[in-house]
Amino acid sequence: MASKKGDHMKVVDNRSGVGDPDQILGVVDTEKAEEFEKGPLSVLVECVKHELQVLINLRSNRKLLAKVKAFDRHFNMVLEDVKEMWIETPKSSQGRKAKPIHKDRYISKMFLRGDSVILVLKNPL
Repeated sequence: MASKKGDHMKVVDNRSGVGDPDQILGVVDTEKAEEFEKGPLSVLVECVKHELQVLINLRSNRKLLAKVKAFDRHFNMVLEDVKEMWIETPKSSQGRKAKPIHKDRYISKMFLRGDSVILVLKNPL
């Protein structure tokens, strides 16, 4: 969308949907917002609307328990109140198997790139 002001051309970028008050909260890809109401992405739409937690399995063999604030069709996500969980196996001497250690950390806000996502589960609680 362009508007003229004097001799200067002003270009307004509405691709993000920020200026649209009717836009579904949390859905970044505005051209495909209607498609998200049905199919597998409808689970994420529901989680955004009702502020439900999801469990996300990542390619790095880590898990994220978080609230989804926004997402797109590539599974890029803006997450809040994230608990990252993983298991580390320390190096042991003398070839014995070391006991695995469960670790976690808290992250207040995060952008997650969708190509690292394997699975997204809605928290049943």
